[in-house]
Amino acid sequence: MGDVLAGIHATWEFDTDSVLIRFERGIRTPKLFQSLRERRIPYAALSSVTLTPGKRGTVVLRAVPRAGADPLVEAASGQLKEGFDPYRLVLPAEREVLAEYYADELRALLDPASDEPADRFLVAAPEAPMNFKAYDGRASFDGERISFRWSWTGASSAKWKAGDQTFKVSELAGIVWRSPEALDGYLRLLPRAAAPVDHRTGGSLGDLHGPDGSGSADGVPVAAPVTRAADQDPAAVLFGLGYGPVHESLPFAAAVLESVRRTQPAPASAPALVNAGRRDPADIAERIHHLGELHRAGLVTDAEYTAKKAQLLAEL
Repeated sequence: MGDVLAGIHATWEFDTDSVLIRFERGIRTPKLFQSLRERRIPYAALSSVTLTPGKRGTVVLRAVPRAGADPLVEAASGQLKEGFDPYRLVLPAEREVLAEYYADELRALLDPASDEPADRFLVAAPEAPMNFKAYDGRASFDGERISFRWSWTGASSAKWKAGDQTFKVSELAGIVWRSPEALDGYLRLLPRAAAPVDHRTGGSLGDLHGPDGSGSADGVPVAAPVTRAADQDPAAVLFGLGYGPVHESLPFAAAVLESVRRTQPAPASAPALVNAGRRDPADIAERIHHLGELHRAGLVTDAEYTAKKAQLLAEL
């Protein structure tokens, strides 16, 4: 598409096969966005696009990711607050017509398999090395190993007795991230069990294992059962006020989860993604008409109108 749509806290740059989301670095920008900096989202990773009224004279353009496509979303497991959602672009209400145009453009680029879960991560995870300070220790990840170093003041006697811990990614079935904004937030590593891992989910998270990190998917156990509380488990670190904040611990969890998924054997068969192919001529005509309305309204320049119209005609 080659266009740019600037909103509050972020700018979306549309390419032929993906949208690059660049987050602002300002005092009002959520720290999670500042930590992520930018993310490239392939259109194949999206399931739908919505445009809804926002708060205080705004509209919200949201690209909805496919299940299993983004390690950050998988790690969050539905725990992110609306304002921390990196797939939302908030715009002034007067730009609603322009936002609607881009929403339509995105919908036309969605893969035919967009309503199906992705068989692998399609969005890149935050890069290691990374670390954060938890209430009872410090967690670090170098891309291959996760280390927990216990603190003198916060760690339980059980953790001190077990000693500092190091886990190879290849030894894990997944990870559970419970938001630090919850009463008892934590990050827990899930060791591999003897039973096979469910590759559709990566054998990962709270939605699969429950808050304690144990369970199964469709009757197939994916990790060793968890029987200890997080404060007693050497494979877990605790969050607390000022410890393990979302903008530090969630990207960490996503990076670990992506590495765990990558070390697991590929499933025997996986659905192939199908290209969207050429658009329907009636759809092209409707988009050119919509583009003309934007041009007449002064929201699109002469050069942009000419270039976009030529691009649409080329797709016939």
